Amino acid sequence: MVKAPTARHQYDALADALGSRAARDQPLGPLTTYGVGGSAALLIELEGPSDLQFVRSVLAGSDVPVCVIGRGSNLLVADGGFDGVVVRLGNGFNSVHLPDRRQAAAGPGPGPGPGPGPGPGPGPGPGTRADPGDAGPFLLRAGGATPLPVLARKAADAGWAGLTWAVGVPGSVGGGVRMNAGGHGSDMAGCLVRYTWVDLLSEAGGTDDVSHLDYGYRSSAVASSEVVVEAEFVVTPGDIGHEQAEVSTIVQWRRTHQPGGSNAGSVFTNPPGDSAGRVIEQAGLKGFRLGTAHVSEKHANFIQADKGGRADDVRALMEHVRAAVLAHSGVTLAAEVRLLGYGAGETGVVDPVAVNSR
Repeated sequence: MVKAPTARHQYDALADALGSRAARDQPLGPLTTYGVGGSAALLIELEGPSDLQFVRSVLAGSDVPVCVIGRGSNLLVADGGFDGVVVRLGNGFNSVHLPDRRQAAAGPGPGPGPGPGPGPGPGPGPGTRADPGDAGPFLLRAGGATPLPVLARKAADAGWAGLTWAVGVPGSVGGGVRMNAGGHGSDMAGCLVRYTWVDLLSEAGGTDDVSHLDYGYRSSAVASSEVVVEAEFVVTPGDIGHEQAEVSTIVQWRRTHQPGGSNAGSVFTNPPGDSAGRVIEQAGLKGFRLGTAHVSEKHANFIQADKGGRADDVRALMEHVRAAVLAHSGVTLAAEVRLLGYGAGETGVVDPVAVNSR
C-alpha cells in the first residue's frame, strides 16, 4: 500500500510503485465508444494474472477512488476527467474455452472439475458439464476482457447455442457481467452460471454463482473496485449453420435499426412496459442538438457525439432529454450510460466511483 499527504503525491507514488503497469494523466476518451472526455489521474493496464495480483497488493487498503472499465461502450467521461484510478484488463484476460463437441456427442460423463480458486485460476477444462448426471448443458469459459461479439461468434462457429444475443453488445465479458448486459431476448442473468472476481482494494474475491450478483435490470452487486476475471456460461449443442445465421440476423438488425458513429448505445433504460426510444421520440426530440451532441435520427435513445466534441454536451443533452420526457409524458428516465468524473445528478446515476462499465 502506498500513501502520501496529497492526492497528487499519492498518485505519483502509486505510479512509481506500479512501474510500466500504470501511467499518469492518461486520456480516457479514446478508450470509449463516445471518443470524448478527459483523463484519469492514473490508468492501470492488467496484462495477466501476475499483474492483477501485484496491482492488488499495491492498491489494497488505499483510499483512492478506483473504477474498473471494460471496452468503454457505455461510458461517458467528463471533460474535466476523473481524479482517481482507472483499471482495465488486457489481452491476458481475453480468451474463450469451448466445450468439446465430441463429449457432447458421447453422452453423460464425468462432472465438472474443481473450478477456479480465489484468483484467476485455470478453472475447469473444455467439455465441462453443468450436471455430472446429464449429457448437457455444457459450460463455456471466457476471460473478462473478451469482447462479447467475439464470444458470440466463437460459440456460434463451434455450434454452441445460447450466446448469439451477445453479438449485439459491444462490451466485454467482465463489463457484461457487471451490467447484466442483454438484448435480443436474453441477458447475462439468463446464461451466466458463475464468475471469478477480485477486489483490488481488499482481500475479497473468489468464484461465485450467479445468485451472488443480485441481478436487476442492467445492474448487479459488483462494486467499482471489483474485477470480473472470468465467467462461465451454460450452452447447449446446436447446428453451426443455424447459430451463424442467428448471429448474422442480429448484426443486420443492428445495422438497420441503430446508428453507427460515436455513441454508447442506449442512453436510458426502458421504463416499465415501454420503450425509452419511443417516449423520447414522442417528445419530439429526434435530431435535437445541444452543442456537439445530438439525439440520433435513426433511434431516439441514442445520443451521438461529434468528432472532437465535448462530453459535457452529451451530459447536458441527457439532462435535457430527461426533463423534456418528464414534462411531455410524466415518465422519469434513468440513465443506462455510466458517468465517470461527474457527481450524482438528475440522470439518476449514483456517484460514478460506485459503478463499473461494460
